[in-house]
Amino acid sequence: MPKDSTKVSKRATKEEGKQRRSKKDKSGPKRGLSAYMFFSQENRAQIKEDNPDASFGTIGKLLGDKWKNMTDDDKAPYVAKANADKERYEAEKKAYAGTN
Repeated sequence: MPKDSTKVSKRATKEEGKQRRSKKDKSGPKRGLSAYMFFSQENRAQIKEDNPDASFGTIGKLLGDKWKNMTDDDKAPYVAKANADKERYEAEKKAYAGTN
């Protein structure tokens, strides 16, 4: 007589723990950018010009190093842009939620 198996397969436990994400609403407002993203948008072309043979990843590392070495005073304009963009996003999100 075969014995009854009480073992739970890995597949069954993985599927039980999964939660499905709801699909992103493409017509909703776009999230605000971070201060670093404003910095990288503004400085990527210069870094690329200074390092023409650099790959995409290397350019990212160079931008990251430059950002890390900046003082808080140097970062202030980018932080201000990020705060303004965050306020824009919050206002658009509030207006968008009111239309639904």
